[in-house]
Order: sequence, then structure tokens, then C-alpha cells
Amino acid sequence: MVDRAKALLVDDRRDNLVALEAILQGLPVHPVAVGSGEEALKQLLTDDFAVILLDAQMPGMDGFETAGHIKRRERTRHVPILFLTAADRDAQLALRGYAVGAVDYLTKPFDPWVLRAKVSVFVELWTKTQQLKMHAEATRERDLQWQKLTDTVDEATRVLRSGGDNAAAQALDLLEKARWGA
Repeated sequence: MVDRAKALLVDDRRDNLVALEAILQGLPVHPVAVGSGEEALKQLLTDDFAVILLDAQMPGMDGFETAGHIKRRERTRHVPILFLTAADRDAQLALRGYAVGAVDYLTKPFDPWVLRAKVSVFVELWTKTQQLKMHAEATRERDLQWQKLTDTVDEATRVLRSGGDNAAAQALDLLEKARWGA
């Protein structure tokens, strides 16, 4: 069972966070809203996110600095960041966003349906990745069990070939223990 994907919403203005939560309503994602870059970094220490919606211009640690910290951390470097900003007149800001690792840079006002579509793609990718991780773990576990059984059969074969007293009984005992996971 895959956990529900989370989206980290980072904006210093509460009304923008409320608007983002409303835009994402109905998507298979749990929004987690924080009011600063510092709060975002703290949240990323404990939770995994499918996508980060990050305001570029915030007091204190701005979105670019926050993104830089996110991309330097091993645990979070692959989380996609979508920058959201009201400053759309300066192409250099968009380039700066891409330079720090953003996958997209949207200027306000943006089409909420476009944002929903973009978030949906990243949520689906995250969900598929989680499913693949679970499948890989199940495969590793199955391979380990298969190896244990193969080792037991090999040991039982060695016991039988040794031809010692009670070899057949010892071999059967080994196989029976393996069958019941003992």
C-alpha cells in the first residue's frame, strides 16, 4: 500500500497558501503549507514530498536559496520544485530558478488548471516510484527466501550423499524445518 503523496506549499503570504490548497483540492495529494523557506527545510527533514510549490520571493530566505538547500540534500535533491512568483517581468529570475534546480517557473496569475495538471504529473510519478520501490523490496525478499530454500536443499542433498546413519531422516528434517520457516 502506497502512502498518499504530499505537496509542500511554501509562501510567506497566507492567502496564497489558501489559494494553492484550493487549487489542489480533489487531487490525490495532501498539501502541507508552510510560510517560509526555513519552515520548508524543517518539514523536509521529516516528510517525503512528491512536489514542492515554492514562492520565489519571500523575506529572509527566498525561494532560490531554499531551493539551493533542497537540492544539496541527498534525501531531497530529486524532489521536483515548481517556482511560483508574481515577478514575471524579469527573465533572469526564471533562469535563476532553473539554475537552482526547478523543473518549472510559473508567474502569477497562472492558470489553476495548468498548475493542477503539472502537480498531477509529479504526483503520479511519485506514486509509480513508490510502487516500484515496494515491488523491488518484495522481489529482494522473495529472492532471499528462494536462496535460503536452495541452500537447505543443497544441505539436504549433501547429507543424503554422505550416506551416514539416519541420513534420510536428517535430510527430511532439514527440508521440513525449511518448509515451516524454522
